[in-house]
Amino acid sequence: MPRLVAAPDKFRGTATAHEAAEAIVRAATSREWTAATAPMSDGGEGFVEVLGGDVRTAVVRGPLGAPVHARWSMLEDLTAIIESAEAAGRALLAAPVGDQPLSASTYGVGELVATAQRAGAARIVVGVGGTASTDGGRGCVEALEDRGVTIRVPLVAACDVLVAYEEAPSRFGPQKGASAGQVGVLERRLAVTADWYRDRFGVDVTAIDGAGAGGGLAGGLIALGATAVSGARFVAEAIDLMGAARDADLVVTGEGALDAGTLEGKVVRTVLDVCGAVAALVLAGRVDDDAGRLLGGARDALTRVVVLTDGQPGHTAAAIERAVAAYLDEPTSLSSTTR
Repeated sequence: MPRLVAAPDKFRGTATAHEAAEAIVRAATSREWTAATAPMSDGGEGFVEVLGGDVRTAVVRGPLGAPVHARWSMLEDLTAIIESAEAAGRALLAAPVGDQPLSASTYGVGELVATAQRAGAARIVVGVGGTASTDGGRGCVEALEDRGVTIRVPLVAACDVLVAYEEAPSRFGPQKGASAGQVGVLERRLAVTADWYRDRFGVDVTAIDGAGAGGGLAGGLIALGATAVSGARFVAEAIDLMGAARDADLVVTGEGALDAGTLEGKVVRTVLDVCGAVAALVLAGRVDDDAGRLLGGARDALTRVVVLTDGQPGHTAAAIERAVAAYLDEPTSLSSTTR
């Protein structure tokens, strides 16, 4: 029987990575394929869920200061997995007008880091995607300093994008509700914060790739001694995606939107790179022209990109299942890109 590996990211707001993977598997098994699930994350929403472990909850400050119940987990090797979106994510804001780009903070992320170290973590990995803030990580650092916490274990910033620290306001601020004037304010704030990190910790975060991830949260973690890595690569290695795909005939991946960020090492691009010569089906709710063309031609005739016809909340899993089933019914069209 042919074999498929389901390795999608979440479809933000409409389906988790696990829900998307399960929909892919349902389509595959209904067509008499064997299938394995390998749900992915780039460090944003779903980071804790896909890595598993002993999931715990801590009450910390949310992005605007109100208390939230944030999940984190401890793996068997005492690696603590922290998802910054659980404490500082946009999903924690009131919809659709809850963005407060000048006020949103990563303070709760620092509280989670302190909690993990206090719980006996031997290493702390922070996924930095999906934040509501562009505070340059200042809130996170201040939360630790307020508690007199010095990081005594290896710290890792699992970055969803490789963007420079000073570029975070212009790159992410508008996505988080910032006007042009507010972007300017945030740029000046981050410049001041970068100087403070340099003076306080002797670290120039503006010189380190990925420091702008999470609205600059990665930079704050780097100032504290963190090593910056690709979040998607970290997850792929943790779940042994390469091993799962070794004997596969097809890998199916996807995310809510394929855009410029996809090409910078997010889940879809990482899955394609890790899975090498395995044929791939990429699903998305929206595809920017350049990203669709580049991904469709990334590995010659091995990759096909399909846009879902229904990505509404409650409908995405069904749309994923239909798209995969339709593809498996016509497996000879790998060389084309469906738009």
